[in-house]
Amino acid sequence: MRKMAKNIVMLAVTASLLGFGEGAAATENNAMGQNLPRWGVACCAPTKPSAMLAVAGAQSAAGGRVDAKSAFEKGRAALQAGDLDAAEKAFRAVLAADAGSAAAYANLGVIAMRRMEWERALELLRKAERLDPRMSGVRLNIGLVEFRRGNYVGAIAPLSAVIGEQPGSGQARYLLGLCEVLTERYGAAVATLEPLWEERSGEVMYLYVLGIAAHNAGEKELDERALARMVEMGGDGPELHLILGKAYLNRQENAKAVAELEKALAADTRLPFGHFNLGVAKMRTGDDDGAEKEFLADIAVEADVAENYAELGFLYARGQKREEAEKEFGEALRRDGRMDAARFGLAQLYFDEGKLAAGLREADAVVKAAPESQKAHYLRARILGRLGRAEEAKAEMAVTQRLMNANLGKARADLGEGTLANPELTRGPQ
Repeated sequence: MRKMAKNIVMLAVTASLLGFGEGAAATENNAMGQNLPRWGVACCAPTKPSAMLAVAGAQSAAGGRVDAKSAFEKGRAALQAGDLDAAEKAFRAVLAADAGSAAAYANLGVIAMRRMEWERALELLRKAERLDPRMSGVRLNIGLVEFRRGNYVGAIAPLSAVIGEQPGSGQARYLLGLCEVLTERYGAAVATLEPLWEERSGEVMYLYVLGIAAHNAGEKELDERALARMVEMGGDGPELHLILGKAYLNRQENAKAVAELEKALAADTRLPFGHFNLGVAKMRTGDDDGAEKEFLADIAVEADVAENYAELGFLYARGQKREEAEKEFGEALRRDGRMDAARFGLAQLYFDEGKLAAGLREADAVVKAAPESQKAHYLRARILGRLGRAEEAKAEMAVTQRLMNANLGKARADLGEGTLANPELTRGPQ
């Protein structure tokens, strides 16, 4: 759900709408147990009392010694004003006087977040957490950083800890539910998100995420209720038509999806993810030429969306345009090296072409990254069989059968053509 100009049209954009974009700064003395910080607002995050600053008092500048408390206040003001360089200098001065200041490390972590230096931010925030484990505001930011790094599994523990301490934190609860959806923990996501109904059932983004969780968890009544509420909200904006179209896609109601997505694009031809989702809908209805045009149109809007190239790869592979398919899968992986669907498509393509060593290499990578994928294990078994490695192929088929039995009757996504990608779930503000 990114822009409603460029940055907020679908789901993780909900992160932007809720203020998940920048990170909340730590303060020196504010007591916790009140409200969680407003996301993205510097110097307002409450923290539990801690030994953040051990300041014996103001020290003489003439003597060359740092007044840590004064430096901290300067850093806070600079961070609030958006002057990151000045803020960093001030918090470094605090650490020069008190190397154990958890608050200084926490705010340096926020500065790194604002610069989108996610690895550095995580290092600094973890340091702050070790120095003061009571800082829930820090764990909130750790969860956000892990989300922005694409480590949705890693975000679950810190966000769960925040909710354990403050069950009323709607912001942390929503982001946790989103991470659970992205890691296919749909039952857990329903349990996390449903308590937000009273507070957020007027927000189409929330209803959409809840609907995904409920649909895949087999919670039909809740799924129907979320969709009905979206329809009831009405309105004629392109974003609402986009979300409704995506909701219909999730439910395999492809004709309705096409109708809603065409309405969305009639109102805004450059609506992010609009052409992508319409392309998926047209692929499902067998309109391959129309689908190709939509994916190319979405690339013209946002050239960095790897899912467009992956879908083109599946489209071309289906049409026996193997050279074009390989090129598009490669483009997808250049933009997102962790895209298992594109790597699976490449493995399937190599298998079909008889390039078994290359196919096995890609299949091995997919199985390692997505060990619960039935399709990946089945493809690997076929490649091993073709290579004459009968015992290994037999073992892979046993894994495939086990996964099929475990998932029998469950609504579950897997890799490959026909799987609905959700790029909008992982896009945050740029």
